[in-house]
Amino acid sequence: MTTGTLPTIRFIAIDDNPLDLLFITEFSKAFPFLTNCGTFQNALEGFEAQQYIKPDLVFLDIEMPHISGIDLLRKVREHVMMAVFITSHPEFALEGFELSALDYILKPLSEERFAQAARKIREYWEMKQKSQAYEVLFEKDMLTIKEGHNHVRLAQRDIIYLEAMQDYTKIVTSNKNYMTLSSLSYFMEQLPSENFLRVHRSYAVSVRQIRELRYSELLCNNIVIPVGKTYRSAIAKLRF
Repeated sequence: MTTGTLPTIRFIAIDDNPLDLLFITEFSKAFPFLTNCGTFQNALEGFEAQQYIKPDLVFLDIEMPHISGIDLLRKVREHVMMAVFITSHPEFALEGFELSALDYILKPLSEERFAQAARKIREYWEMKQKSQAYEVLFEKDMLTIKEGHNHVRLAQRDIIYLEAMQDYTKIVTSNKNYMTLSSLSYFMEQLPSENFLRVHRSYAVSVRQIRELRYSELLCNNIVIPVGKTYRSAIAKLRF
């Protein structure tokens, strides 16, 4: 089965709570590009299943008997393109992202939050299926982005925010989004620090686009961006 010209994303889910597995199963039915290849209440069974199913994506809990989701992902990471944690434990988020988890969802899992993760999964999947890598060159006040055989010139002032997607960074503007084969950390090294601010492990924003500051999020050109705990002190120093 394909979605457009792309193959569907084959996934398994591993969680010792059967209700959470049921939520994942039901919510995933709304997205034709997701194919459920099995759910497992035991982490060891999930580990064995991964070896013979070879899924593209794994949804997994963290606190499970015998082996944690963190340790399980360490064992299979090189064989799984995408991983999403769904857990009650926010304190493991840093470890999760260090293992290049595509998303980290806190329970209780809602349909809206699953949909948000599904969109991110599809975007990353489509990007990985394309043969051309996206390159970006940094110039004064401008970026040049290579998209296949085309070169796009983008003014830095037009950037709303940047989002890390594993080895890639998505550039979001009001007109179009661009995917680049550069890490968010590399972007922050190249862009002027007075104009761009890291606000989360996965997000950086254009300071000029910030419209409202909140405790754990900010409004950036009518888009809500989360603010990580370790970045709140830097946000608090902003003045408008």
